Amino acid sequence: MTSRVWIRIVISLVLFLPFFLNLRGNWPIPAFQHLEDVAYDLRVRLTMPGTVDDRIVIVDLDERSIVEIGQWPWPRSVLADLVTRLFDDYGIRVLGWDMVFPESDRNSASELLDEIESGSFGQSPELRKRLKELRPTLETDRILAEALWGRNVVLGFVFRHAGDTGSDVLTGDLPPPLISASQQETSIPFIEALAYTGNLAELQAAVPYAGFFENATLDHDGVYRRVPLLQEYKGALYESLGLAVARAALERPPLRFEFYSGPNGPRDGLDLEWLWVSDRKVPMDAEAAVLVPYRGPLGSFPYVSAADVFNGTAPKYPLKDAIVLIGTSAPGLHDLRTTPVGDRYTGVEIHANIVSGILDERMLQHPFYVRGIEFVSLLLIALLMTPILARISVVGSIVFSLGLLGAICGFNLAMWTQAGMVVPLATPLLYTFAMYVAHMVYGYFVEARGRRALSNLFGQYVPPELVVEMGQNPSQFDMSSDSREMTVLFSDVRGFTSIAETLAPRELSQLMNEFLTPMTKVIHRHRGTIDKYMGDAIMAFWGAPLEDESHARNALLAALEMQGALQELLPEFAKRGWPSIRIGIGINTGMMRVGNMGSEFRMAYTVMGDSVNLGARIEGLTKTYGVTVAVGEVTRNAVPDFTFLELDRVRVRGKDKPVAIYEPLGPRNGLDPETRAMLRRYHEALRLYRSGDWEVAEKEFYMLHQTYRQRKIFQIYLDRLAHYRNQPPGDDWDGVFSYGEN
Repeated sequence: MTSRVWIRIVISLVLFLPFFLNLRGNWPIPAFQHLEDVAYDLRVRLTMPGTVDDRIVIVDLDERSIVEIGQWPWPRSVLADLVTRLFDDYGIRVLGWDMVFPESDRNSASELLDEIESGSFGQSPELRKRLKELRPTLETDRILAEALWGRNVVLGFVFRHAGDTGSDVLTGDLPPPLISASQQETSIPFIEALAYTGNLAELQAAVPYAGFFENATLDHDGVYRRVPLLQEYKGALYESLGLAVARAALERPPLRFEFYSGPNGPRDGLDLEWLWVSDRKVPMDAEAAVLVPYRGPLGSFPYVSAADVFNGTAPKYPLKDAIVLIGTSAPGLHDLRTTPVGDRYTGVEIHANIVSGILDERMLQHPFYVRGIEFVSLLLIALLMTPILARISVVGSIVFSLGLLGAICGFNLAMWTQAGMVVPLATPLLYTFAMYVAHMVYGYFVEARGRRALSNLFGQYVPPELVVEMGQNPSQFDMSSDSREMTVLFSDVRGFTSIAETLAPRELSQLMNEFLTPMTKVIHRHRGTIDKYMGDAIMAFWGAPLEDESHARNALLAALEMQGALQELLPEFAKRGWPSIRIGIGINTGMMRVGNMGSEFRMAYTVMGDSVNLGARIEGLTKTYGVTVAVGEVTRNAVPDFTFLELDRVRVRGKDKPVAIYEPLGPRNGLDPETRAMLRRYHEALRLYRSGDWEVAEKEFYMLHQTYRQRKIFQIYLDRLAHYRNQPPGDDWDGVFSYGEN
């Protein structure tokens, strides 16, 4: 081999060494771990189901509940009432508490009664009799214990570990262990707790089941990626809240461990690999921890306010036969966590994801032997790239490296989605990139100084603007007007008055110039004519002065591109300290009167008519329906290869005839399966709503709202249905919503 080949081998080995030492743990590199965490979080967000699991319901001690019922903690008698209502009135199946009750209720009067009975007043027979009658109603801990007794309830408790505050303090009682010290395999390296905060003895005696809810495996950056299912205390084994609730839903089956099958048999090294819960297989790491199987962002499970349960206004669905977890989203109660799918995620929903993942066998595995897969991946990358990059051109090296990066991502996602295994992704990608850069730099400076720079290998293609030159054919334009089918577009900045108040006049003028210029260029590119600027608003039309058979399509494409162009402006606005702006765009197609009006010194084209007025009304409704672009029915029919979501049928001010308005979703052949499924569900819900089947429609809109919270339209229909339940429309109701009087 030549010296240059050896140099390339040395380059590859030098690059390989830090990755190998990090893999073995001899030289941990925090940046590598951070990148792996980022890659893991990204894959979680890309692959999570994004659906709502209505088997598990969270009864939320939210801010409204605290306002209506009183400051937390509530009297135990109030919590007893909550338990009774959930089981007796709503027929839930399992109840889990994401909280602990270590001390007697501060609202209990039992100690005061004891003092009265032992004092001089207690000598009165009548008073003693009255105190005896009052005691059962004032001993709130006993009231809660009686409400829990005999019901499928799981309490919560907390373990403390070395370094925790109060790691030598024991409070309350623990539940019976899952596996006693005499049955426990002492050589299994479970996380070992030093102390605990358990429940009041009277409460724990009423419910023999409880699970810990603290996370002893919290990642270094404070993100909840994995949680332990089991912990050890004084040789005995205890289960987590999520595992205990899942077992309660499965009628509490016994657990069975499965260990890594090493070279010396299935118990070689006592490395935990699987936990069997009934017939469900749960992957675990050596610390008995699991990766949290997030279904989606916050709200992946139905939330019911505790206030609504107390008031009896909570719907039967989805509470009936549900697994219920009681927790809190109130910021003041400090149960908000950082997760891969959100920075302010309620702790109780983390437990809900664990329960859901156990029931569905939807847990990802991350066994210790993935380190072997990572080592083989890095070695293969080195063996492939070293000889190939030495022999191919710069362009070939780029194509090969990009292909290798794609193959690594494809393999990794296949392992994730098909095998349910989390394999390191960031380090192979980073190593591939480092190999490419190092070999290209060496090749550029040593082997190919005469090659052109990589930037010259790529060109940029900028499409020319379509500029309408009216002055080239002045004979075509006169003062007469014409009536023809055209499309009009109205664009308006949201909250412009507030924006204007925060800027000096010169800054405001500069902001509007920076905003209107790219918007105008987009309209011109799509053959549109600017009618006028109205402060922060733009009015444009298509189909005049030059004929345009595709006026509706061009207007729609311009509107969508305007929204994209606005997003490109916002980072620069932020750098200048300008406020972020949003625009709403309304489009309508129909017969309009268009005319060239003005003088020989200044000519202006404008349009007028009912269709123009309707376009302005549609723009105003974009804010109401929470969309950025809305179109009329004629526009929608003129672009059949686009998919639209029907927002509503409305009567706008100034028109008696109802009109349909739509939101464009994109080209029909480019629509993703999730959006197609959403549209089918939405159209069915809309049909039920308009046919008057409001109960079923409400359920459909509720599920849509839970799954697609970013879409305001589902909440709008839920609000209407709630209004119609209290104030039903007349028998002549036609499903049309009226905005104001004519």
